[in-house]
Amino acid sequence: MLRVKTERQGAAAKVGHDLVIEVTAWSATLEVGEDSEPLRLELDADAGSLRVREGTGGVQALGDDDRADIERTIEHEVLMRKAIEFRSTAIEAADDGRLIVAGDLQMAGGNHSVKFELTLAPDGGIAGAAVVKQSDWGIKPYSALFGALKVKDEVEIEFSTDTQS
Repeated sequence: MLRVKTERQGAAAKVGHDLVIEVTAWSATLEVGEDSEPLRLELDADAGSLRVREGTGGVQALGDDDRADIERTIEHEVLMRKAIEFRSTAIEAADDGRLIVAGDLQMAGGNHSVKFELTLAPDGGIAGAAVVKQSDWGIKPYSALFGALKVKDEVEIEFSTDTQS
């Protein structure tokens, strides 16, 4: 599972929706060494595969047309159909089993460093979250109603895998 959570702000925030957007086409690889030491993490996601799964708040429920409009706007205007790629530059294992991962995230044609934590499950699954600031990648957060309704610059990215594959 790879998803993005957005929140709204501005004078007209009550008419908008906080969104949960699922990335439906992505892959990730965690390479480990002979001593099970994590060496490298890579993630690739298709910018055209983001699907609105939930919209909370707002004056009206989010309809199918609204979802389709949001998805088109994200693909064409926000991410500009550019590849989304993460490549780790350092992975540190903490004593409690967490991994501290640093690396470069490329999206919307921009590249910026990020750092986040991963939790390793006993079944080999991995989970983590990171907060990214859209403007760090040159993305202007979406706004409507002459700027009275805006998507917050910071969005949360959550990811998890169920099993070792």
